[in-house]
Amino acid sequence: MRNRTIGALLLGAGLWLATSATDAVTAAGADTAAGTSAVSGDATVADTTTADPFLWLEQVNDPRAMDWVKAENAKTTDILEKDGRYATLYQAALRLAQAKDRIPEPGILGGEIYNLWQDADHVHGLWRRTSLADYQLPDSHWQPVLDLDALSAAEKANWFWAGLQCAQPAEQDCMLQLSDGGEDAVTAREFDLHSGTFVAGGFALPKGKQDLGWQGRDALLVSREWSPGELTSSGYPYVVKRLARGQALAAATEIYRGDPADVGVSPITLHDGAGHELALIARYLTFFESEYRLVEPRGLKRLALPRKVDMVGLLDNQLIVETRQDWRTGDGEQIIAQGSVVAVDVPRLRAAPDRLRPTVIYAPEARKAFAEARVTHGRLLVTELDNVRGRASVYTPHGRGQWSRQALPFPDNVSIKIGSADLHSDRAFVEVTGFLTPASLWLVDLQDGAPRLVKSLPPRFDASHLAVEQLEAVSKDGTHVPYFIVHANDIRRDGSTPLILEAYGGFQISETPGYSADLGKLWLERGGAYALANIRGGGEFGPAWHEAGLKTKRQRIYDDFAAVGEDLIARGFTTSAHLGIRGGSNGGLLMGVEFNQRPDLWSAVDIQVPLLDMLRYEQIDAGSSWVGEYGSVRVPEERAFLASISPYHNLRADAHYPLPLIWTTSKDDRVGPQHARKFAAKMASLGLPYLFYEVIEGGHAAGATLEEEASTNALEYTYFSRQLGLP
Repeated sequence: MRNRTIGALLLGAGLWLATSATDAVTAAGADTAAGTSAVSGDATVADTTTADPFLWLEQVNDPRAMDWVKAENAKTTDILEKDGRYATLYQAALRLAQAKDRIPEPGILGGEIYNLWQDADHVHGLWRRTSLADYQLPDSHWQPVLDLDALSAAEKANWFWAGLQCAQPAEQDCMLQLSDGGEDAVTAREFDLHSGTFVAGGFALPKGKQDLGWQGRDALLVSREWSPGELTSSGYPYVVKRLARGQALAAATEIYRGDPADVGVSPITLHDGAGHELALIARYLTFFESEYRLVEPRGLKRLALPRKVDMVGLLDNQLIVETRQDWRTGDGEQIIAQGSVVAVDVPRLRAAPDRLRPTVIYAPEARKAFAEARVTHGRLLVTELDNVRGRASVYTPHGRGQWSRQALPFPDNVSIKIGSADLHSDRAFVEVTGFLTPASLWLVDLQDGAPRLVKSLPPRFDASHLAVEQLEAVSKDGTHVPYFIVHANDIRRDGSTPLILEAYGGFQISETPGYSADLGKLWLERGGAYALANIRGGGEFGPAWHEAGLKTKRQRIYDDFAAVGEDLIARGFTTSAHLGIRGGSNGGLLMGVEFNQRPDLWSAVDIQVPLLDMLRYEQIDAGSSWVGEYGSVRVPEERAFLASISPYHNLRADAHYPLPLIWTTSKDDRVGPQHARKFAAKMASLGLPYLFYEVIEGGHAAGATLEEEASTNALEYTYFSRQLGLP
């Protein structure tokens, strides 16, 4: 668990794991053509603004910029929405998005099941609850808790759900977080689960990028912009204060102050089923490196943890931690391999925070890597990737230093994702899915290790004629790169099949098989094929697979992706004329680089909410938080590399590019719409054809409402159909 708010807001995981499975040309010539400064050893950040004619598009809500957006949207929709395929695709996408027989995602609170539901009647969402027994019925009987549409109307606001944190152990007093139109910045208000109402005079935090943790039920630890400008260069808070019930924000007591150069600072409060509480302050030095301090009545104590670790939870008064680097413990006699999960005894941690003695619970193996873990009342549920296939096990503590393991009998060749886990029992929900396997939800009692099927998504497309293969391509440096391909059983290996290739390639995020109703209905069922590449930069094979593509080593990631494309062609699945690619966020950067470096290899490039100006990315929204991934223009070697791959700076008027679809969202306050806007504007200035679209709402996603999401999906598949020749 990376910190609940900052970790969720940092570039990687959010959108592309949650909604869908879904970059060397030298820079000198391109920079000169664009009028920007050439790379030099003493280059500074200020150089990135030199003669950039499209800086005005970085003013997100400026009327001139929004007029440009609306004009570009009109041009693109005039082309794509008038295509004969769009209306059919939109109606199909909308039916899928609004289907009533979706699996309502369960959250366990106070022994009951809570769910946020969106459909045609609940555009913003209806938060509701039912009993565990009733939830398991085919038709559950839900009790409304909070109607976000009604709340938005009453307050003349545009509220969307952004999360919830409840005080333990009662799970009655909760801080409910609301987002304006899907932004990462949130407003937080205290909500009483029993009465289903906001608490009059309760805790209330005005809008901002912020994080909090309960201390008992009468105090919060909060990181936010307490005074104007108290934000890091990444746009996150670095000051943590304790706020007591009934206390004004201005009277909160400061307990820790980081540095404006940090990525951010956040409180973390952990609880276990036995009632133990552990309060920590996480100081994020980079996206991947952090310091942790124990919050004690007499002050803070620095913990002797490696810088690359993630908190998993608290269990049996033991702190559970995932290691992302090799860890030589305090006595120097034990080296714990990166990618392990360990337990640290809390009483010893409090007594000797500088001399920790961890116990290994899970250790990685060749081609096997830790995926995620959740704690319940008395057990730890762990999933791993076995050559990118999901596995799950239960680990039970037996006194300090002793753990037993029991494998759970889930199907093979699928992805396994942990949903809600209950601190007050040993129950947890697990989602099982595959490319052709509709998502199913299982309730697992970790005491007996018996998963029980609770709900299944009905098939959304005809998969009877489809097959899945896992193949490997050989990258430029000889590394074997696995990928999945979904295609017709009787596919002709004559290169005639329209095929979409997708990848992410960053932030140790793993791309695994998953059931996409939109992909299946709008593409596969119509005769298209799909491939998902497990390129370096991800976490499919642990931290080392990610670290192989960090900073100036990043060209490996782009070589991996191109190698998969070439392999698909060499095997006869498709040809360049029928091969399209897509990726979002960091994957959008991947698309931009591939667009520049290998325009000959693709006929469609779908660039989603991307980073594209890699010389100014640190100055745009949360960009500076990703220096640990990409490097910094302040470091000459890293700046030179960024200039060599920056899609914005490497566009050339004389290149033969495929027609790209570049889309973003106005409300994205994480990556920001600035990259996509400037890229499209520069293409226009060079006389290059492109399609640009900006969703006005939706944050770092395809849209805040189901209609917006359906429209974006239909635009994408209309674009791919036109470019790749799918009727």
